[in-house]
Amino acid sequence: MSQQFEFKVLAKDGAARRGEITMPRGNVRTPAFMPVGTAATVKAMYMDQVRDLGADIILGNTYHLMLRPGPERMARLGGLHQFARWERPILTDSGGFQVMSLSGLRKLTEKGVVFQSHIDGSKHEMSPERSIEIQGLLGSDIQMQLDECIALPAEKSEVERAMELSLRWAERCKIAFGEQPGKAMFGIVQGGDFPDLRVKSAEALKAMDLKGYAIGGLAVGEPQAVMLEMLEATCPVLPAEKPRYLMGVGTPEDILRSVARGVDMFDCVMPTRAGRHGQAFTRFGKINFKNARHAEDTRPIDDQSDCPATSDYSRAYLHHLVKSGEALGGMLLTWNNLAYYQYLMAGIRQAISDGCFEEFAQKTQEDWAKGDIDPI
Repeated sequence: MSQQFEFKVLAKDGAARRGEITMPRGNVRTPAFMPVGTAATVKAMYMDQVRDLGADIILGNTYHLMLRPGPERMARLGGLHQFARWERPILTDSGGFQVMSLSGLRKLTEKGVVFQSHIDGSKHEMSPERSIEIQGLLGSDIQMQLDECIALPAEKSEVERAMELSLRWAERCKIAFGEQPGKAMFGIVQGGDFPDLRVKSAEALKAMDLKGYAIGGLAVGEPQAVMLEMLEATCPVLPAEKPRYLMGVGTPEDILRSVARGVDMFDCVMPTRAGRHGQAFTRFGKINFKNARHAEDTRPIDDQSDCPATSDYSRAYLHHLVKSGEALGGMLLTWNNLAYYQYLMAGIRQAISDGCFEEFAQKTQEDWAKGDIDPI
């Protein structure tokens, strides 16, 4: 394994890229989907399961881990990898999105943001320097700059103000991060739904010569077409030799369309959250196990899958678990969903290597559109 952080593009098909990030803790095959481990756990999953499904990297959340159990305690306990029993790479977000969206009261200044915990109302301060310090105490391999993520829609002047502040914070994060061999700090492109602001942000971050670049402030309720327009404006500006990470995205269709525009990394709570609410992602589209049509269906979700949750349990049983509120229902459907996401990413990577990504994407979407397996 490399002792440095490196990224190589191994194949291209149009704007879609297959690549690999190498780090001391392991390699990350891209395009990659990172399961979200918000509070040192991928909800309803054992880490061994997450690993065996093919995930090369997971995401940890700085805001939640800062509040509980606390970064200094985490460091004393050996860091997030040891704490959660995950030996492969971990990316941590900066905590900025959660500060803006979850904290009840907050005060934003040039220095940073003072906020109240959504758990107990206690007061905390998050500056660019403190965010990087916390991520270092957690021991993460890829650390994100602190940024201001505002809700859309918003006035252009307000979006530009937040974008400019995020750029100044990126400079401070870079200084705070310093030189950490084998690790990386990514900048975050902001600019809301204004292409010119996205380009301005991307160009400024590119000049900082960071090891990777994220695209933030999207997948927050805007139409998919707007998100794709922002990617089309942003990705060509970002350096081709650095990884590109679209934060908080998304649905399988979002991922397909974003890969086609040059994105390399994704994360989203959708597969785990949907699983806990009775919904399965499959080769045939989404299946809602609250629906009574599954009550006497003895077939598995997909007998061609090598995931036990997908191939070994009947739809009738899954329906029963969901309707009964049994924890096992959410566990099995989460397992299925994360398996499908990794199956999709593996298919994407292979299609790019084979030079048939467009055909793969079209066939995948046609299968989703057909819906579930033929009715019994």
